[in-house]
Amino acid sequence: MTVNNAVAKRVSRLLAEKNISQYRLEQNSGIQHGSMQCIMNGRNKTVTLSTVIMLAKGFDMTLIEFLDDELFTSDALELE
Repeated sequence: MTVNNAVAKRVSRLLAEKNISQYRLEQNSGIQHGSMQCIMNGRNKTVTLSTVIMLAKGFDMTLIEFLDDELFTSDALELE
C-alpha cells in the first residue's frame, strides 16, 4: 500500500467515525476539492506532509493523532 492510499483510507475512516462529509473536511482543512479528489481517488502519487497536517487540522486532531493508525505502521507501507 502506498502512503497516498494509507492517507485516503485514514480519511475515509475518520469521515465515517466523525460523521462529517468530505465537503466539510475540505472547508475545515482548506484543501481544494480537486486536490482532495486526487487523494481520495488514488490519482495523487504522493501526499506532502503539509497536506497531512491540513487534513489533521480539518479533523480537529494533531498530526500525531492522525498518524496513530496501523495503516502507517505496517511493514507493507510502500515508500516512494
